Amino acid sequence: MSPTGRKIVLMDGDITRVPVDAIVNAANAALAGGGGVDGAIHRAGGPEIMRELDAIRARIGRCATGSAVATGAGRLPARYVFHAVGPVYQDGRHGEAELLASCYRTCLAMAEERGAATISFPAISTGVYGYPLEEAARIALGAVKTHLEGAETKVQQVVFVLFGTRAYRIYLDTLAGI
Repeated sequence: MSPTGRKIVLMDGDITRVPVDAIVNAANAALAGGGGVDGAIHRAGGPEIMRELDAIRARIGRCATGSAVATGAGRLPARYVFHAVGPVYQDGRHGEAELLASCYRTCLAMAEERGAATISFPAISTGVYGYPLEEAARIALGAVKTHLEGAETKVQQVVFVLFGTRAYRIYLDTLAGI
């Protein structure tokens, strides 16, 4: 917990069961649903989330890497889902770090715009997109910590819901060091 009362929480679990104002989905650029976190969010949230994404896709086409779009949360214990498109990791020399940080900054800005006090994140891009967990944790936690230190933020709690003990420990060790 920081002196401002804002905090970062880490947990190993199912992001679809954590009550927050906004849940971040690790989406693909086509906004077409997929596996992993994306599939779990769509299964738990119900078809209304995909219907909203269909309308967004009809309007904008694809979502740029490093960006995000918002929908309602359907049956999830939240008000919003922010569908963030993380980078596919190549070798770390193709702007991946900036694109990944942009996902977190964009979602936090979207939370501010909507008055969300709590937001949950998965470890964006660390599954099939192949981002190394250690580097992803440093980028994610750094972006969130910087945001929470801002004087004007409405966001009071950021929850990282991680998949598995290894990811949890890496994020825990990284958080202790920043």
